[in-house]
Amino acid sequence: MNPFRFDVTLPTGAVEVSAVWGEGTGRGTVLIAHGAGTGMDHPFLTGYASALGELGFSTLRFNFPYVELGRRMPGPAAHAIATWNAAVACARDRGPQESLWATGKSYGGRMASMAVAEGLAVDGLVYLGYPLHAPGKPEKPRAEHLPAISVPQLFIEGTNDPFIQPLTQFEEVVESCQDARVVWIDGGGHTFEVKGRKRPASDIGASLAPLVADFAGSGR
Repeated sequence: MNPFRFDVTLPTGAVEVSAVWGEGTGRGTVLIAHGAGTGMDHPFLTGYASALGELGFSTLRFNFPYVELGRRMPGPAAHAIATWNAAVACARDRGPQESLWATGKSYGGRMASMAVAEGLAVDGLVYLGYPLHAPGKPEKPRAEHLPAISVPQLFIEGTNDPFIQPLTQFEEVVESCQDARVVWIDGGGHTFEVKGRKRPASDIGASLAPLVADFAGSGR
């Protein structure tokens, strides 16, 4: 793994964010964004990235600017979208012939989808627990941009995730997309924890890598 930093141009000026590059064996590049309450070094994401590397993918994990500033709450969506654009440009510089798959845990995946809806070019999107709405607030879904996305989308979701209840609402959102499918983790919560089955976060993250590899390998 190779730690480095890359520049992000925000409306408020240029900043640098931390990142880690893992060199693969030519299967493609998977970009990995963290959730709202964590950073790129959370064990869930390091385990996920490591497992993808073992499957032959290059990986690029990165922080959003608010994490670099030591803040707990995300900044404006425009800042996250700018970071996604910069991360994709960085990945293209490192592997210009590689396919690019934008993946993210919760908030990180949702920000990727917003960037792609605004024109960011990637080969596909993978959501590791899409946060359709805040728990208990299904009347405020965050999905209006998803039908505009033309690239393939994979939703990996826990059936007990409070961010997508009721499941019927979530399924309707997926059906509204142009090219999307869901892989369900039976009994999984928002971080894919399953009641009565205690596992390290790194193992949980690693367990999702084959699903992403299958998706990327099939071209959708």
